[in-house]
Amino acid sequence: MRSDTPAWIAGTDARLIDRLHGGFPLVDRPFAAVGAELGLSEDEVLERLRVLLAGGLLTRFGPLFQIERAGGQFVLAALEVPQERFEAVAAQVNAHPEVAHNYRREHAFNMWFVVAAETPARAAEVLAAIEAETGLPVAAFPKEREYRVELRLPAQGPANTTGRLA
Repeated sequence: MRSDTPAWIAGTDARLIDRLHGGFPLVDRPFAAVGAELGLSEDEVLERLRVLLAGGLLTRFGPLFQIERAGGQFVLAALEVPQERFEAVAAQVNAHPEVAHNYRREHAFNMWFVVAAETPARAAEVLAAIEAETGLPVAAFPKEREYRVELRLPAQGPANTTGRLA
């Protein structure tokens, strides 16, 4: 194992993550196809992904869409929420189906969320509604450019046959 390979990501789990970074097969049973490449069953691939997600090593597994190509808009937004109102404001924000996710940060802007709307006009409507409902000004940061950052970890180390992170 290389000295810069974290001990908690090695063996089969590292090979699986490395393989999934390289693209997802567009076939009827993609997890079976990935498993066949790695010497795993479809069920083993799915279980390893569940363990990696549950353990927090992977925080998200799913497709990324360029919503702008379909006429929509993503907007990163932030609020300065008084601590005593945080939970109530989070519920107001999350009540909008256009809010993709919402998270707390240790910053003056302590609530950040993403609005994914079918049109830029709808995104503006949702942000205005959130501002009106909460009584707090929304700082909006619409996506101007797409960036892709890819982290590749070396897939080395002993095979992990325990079903747990190696």
